[in-house]
Amino acid sequence: MSILVTGGAGYIGSVMVEMLAGRGESVVVLDNLSRGHRAAVEQAIPFYRGDVGDRPLVERIVHAHQVEACIHFAAWIEVGESVLAPASFYQTNAAQSAALLASLVASGVRRFVFSSTCAVYGEPRTVPIPEDHPQWPRNPYGWSKFFTERMLGDCDAAYGLKSVSLRYFNAAGATAGCGEDHHPETHLIPNVLLAALGRRPQVAVFGGDYPTPDGTAIRDYVHVVDLCSAHLLALDYLRAGGASDFLNLGNGTGYSVLEVIETARRVTGRAIPARIEARRAGDAVRLVASAERVRRVLGWQPAWPGLDSMIRTAWDWRQAHPDGYPKGS
Repeated sequence: MSILVTGGAGYIGSVMVEMLAGRGESVVVLDNLSRGHRAAVEQAIPFYRGDVGDRPLVERIVHAHQVEACIHFAAWIEVGESVLAPASFYQTNAAQSAALLASLVASGVRRFVFSSTCAVYGEPRTVPIPEDHPQWPRNPYGWSKFFTERMLGDCDAAYGLKSVSLRYFNAAGATAGCGEDHHPETHLIPNVLLAALGRRPQVAVFGGDYPTPDGTAIRDYVHVVDLCSAHLLALDYLRAGGASDFLNLGNGTGYSVLEVIETARRVTGRAIPARIEARRAGDAVRLVASAERVRRVLGWQPAWPGLDSMIRTAWDWRQAHPDGYPKGS
């Protein structure tokens, strides 16, 4: 029996594949490589290039590899892009996910772990944010994930598809083999490290007038290995007969943009110029998780909770891969 990892050539997906294979699981990857890198997945891992919405392809993969569960990462993730191109985001994130679910259900798969987001909450009324916080996303990216969560609830009621939706806060860090490499890169920590390498003239800080201590937005960061360990626990939970659930994945500690930059300066020993720019549409002021439920339900304990360690592992990977993954991979 195999685990299907969609988006397995992406940043978090590739770490997930690495960790699943490392504990002896049979893994198969589906990724269209529009945002991922073939070089991020070991050649020995069965790999299919295609869309998750391609029903004949998904059903063929499920039967050929005896897929028992799916871990679904495949999605577009840039908030600003979602504001500019909402129709494309809904097509890629929601409509393709609906087709994927239909394929899995038709093929007999009944376990599903979903890469969701804290963006489903919108601007928080309380911080840290609990799972029962009202949901009203501020951008199409958040809505696309919200819609998929709703589909999963309906698929449980109709077909018995059990799922765990993990609402990420901000992923960071790297393993020795897998790191963060987007084109274009819009995430804070990799851009800070590119500036440390001299590949960027400076770091853009979007908004310096937020109602926070230093005027910049605050986010909760989680090491990518800790994120993926939660997926492993969710998979085991579903295998043991666990009920469908949705859980926050965060450390419960918030860091401002300027705090992240200053930590990176200390870790790298490099000067990192920064410039305050206008706020980005759709960005929330402060997003920090209440992670009590995921610790209780899954027994999750982050091994890399400190921002220094997240930036250190990301810096080690970036120094080893100054140009990221090979282009065209």
